[in-house]
Amino acid sequence: MNRDVIIACDFPNRETTLAFLDRFQGGRKPFVKIGMELFYGAGPEIVREIKARGHRIFLDLKLHDIPNTVKKAMQVLSALDVDMVNVHAAGTVAMMRAALEGLTRADGTRPLLIAVTQLTSTSQEAMQQELLIGAGINETIVKYARNAQDAGLDGVVCSPLEAAMVKEACGSSFLTVTPGIRFADAAKDDQVRITTPARAREIGSDFIVVGRPITAADDPVAAYERCLEEFV
Repeated sequence: MNRDVIIACDFPNRETTLAFLDRFQGGRKPFVKIGMELFYGAGPEIVREIKARGHRIFLDLKLHDIPNTVKKAMQVLSALDVDMVNVHAAGTVAMMRAALEGLTRADGTRPLLIAVTQLTSTSQEAMQQELLIGAGINETIVKYARNAQDAGLDGVVCSPLEAAMVKEACGSSFLTVTPGIRFADAAKDDQVRITTPARAREIGSDFIVVGRPITAADDPVAAYERCLEEFV
């Protein structure tokens, strides 16, 4: 699968989101991420509207519940015709298998399904002291990735710093979707485990998810094109 840049459209409403995407008319239609803020603010109709404009969509809702609830939720999300959805790997292999079952349509088609390992805002100290996970963060992420693969998922969300070890553990075809991307000359914001688009490419990321370095840029189109140049 070809590498691509996914723009995180973390906006509060439909109007702001569509005004942002209007900037890309006439050029390449970027792959976009719709997260909780926008989905909860604008509802599923925003997914349909952006899809109708020709964008691929990563619906980033990070489902994490009992297996039956996640299965039924995925059945609903499957009808939105998105290209990628996700769950939390911490929900167990059984939950991930239920998610896959719910997401798969009667004709056998489905979006890509990936699992979040550890959020890029999570440090090893927080993971061990607050979440009481005794293993190291790298060991935990690789284990969660293997669980996702055992459940039949297509890949995981991890920081770009862990992409290579996930590939080593799960094979080159197992997708790594990596947020925590910043340009070398940009602020870290609230991210902990980050790297640049160029370094993410070297490490082995398949998709990078980029939010504020593009959406808050003076020229978002130029920032997006810079990401493509450095990563793709």
